[in-house]
Amino acid sequence: MVPLRLIFMGTPDFAVPTLDALVDAGHHVVAVYCQPPRRSGRGQRLRPSPVQARAEARGLDVRTPVSLKGAGEQAAFAALDADAAVIAAYGLILPNAVLDAPRLGCVNVHASLLPRWRGAAPIQRAILAGDSETGVTIMQVVEEVDAGPILLAQTIPIGPRATAAELHDELSVLGARLMVKALEGYAAGHLTPTPQPVDAITYAAKLKPKDGRLDWRRGATELERQVRALSPVPGAWFEHAGQRIKVREGEVTNVAPGTAPGTAPGTLLDDRLTVACGTGAFRLTKVQRPGKSAVSAIAFLRGYPMEAGTRLT
Repeated sequence: MVPLRLIFMGTPDFAVPTLDALVDAGHHVVAVYCQPPRRSGRGQRLRPSPVQARAEARGLDVRTPVSLKGAGEQAAFAALDADAAVIAAYGLILPNAVLDAPRLGCVNVHASLLPRWRGAAPIQRAILAGDSETGVTIMQVVEEVDAGPILLAQTIPIGPRATAAELHDELSVLGARLMVKALEGYAAGHLTPTPQPVDAITYAAKLKPKDGRLDWRRGATELERQVRALSPVPGAWFEHAGQRIKVREGEVTNVAPGTAPGTAPGTLLDDRLTVACGTGAFRLTKVQRPGKSAVSAIAFLRGYPMEAGTRLT
């Protein structure tokens, strides 16, 4: 393999394995672009992103521009004279002047099987939809978001109990391995980019906190997927007595014996936090009150009693 002169562009945890894999493969990462540090924690201190922290630990040149739209930033990017730019969850739109600067263009790792789930939340949307499989796609970057031709893709199954956090970590590692393979084949001329089919496009809209609200009128199977898809953030939740209570884990279960037909959705059916749903019942097995740690249903009920027959909003 001939080492390439690369620019890496990424920000969150998902991108770190790809950065590591490129460096470990012997490529020359001439600069790492991340979003600027954000304030967080009680003291609201500026904290570098996971990619910035890893890049600095490896002695790489880190750049954190607020935007790449300015002529000065674009000239500095082009001056790096890169063979390719590798993007992994960078978070900023890349102008055409940036896309066109590297010799081989810009190559992105995306956590879905494109063209299914283009957009910001592909992992969560795949679980919410009940998809049986997902994967990673390595593609060329074009002006339209996640619409570029495909270099490589690999499929993995979505387990029946998989959470977004677990799938995130698995796809992150897979994406790193696949990116190294794709760059080698692309640079050598062994991979030909393939246009995405236009008849199978779906979009993964960004999730907001309100998307976590559990609507008990829905089926128990849908609610179970919602809990897994939104774990750990933004989290699934319901309100009771003015408190927003998060549901960290749950399971579909049979309706409790003796439950009256037509029991209203949102009604607690027993002393184990089993909730009647539009179809079936959903047992909350791990929950979290505001400012508290997540605990089992039994531990939760010791400190926050909720009797059978209680209605949840």
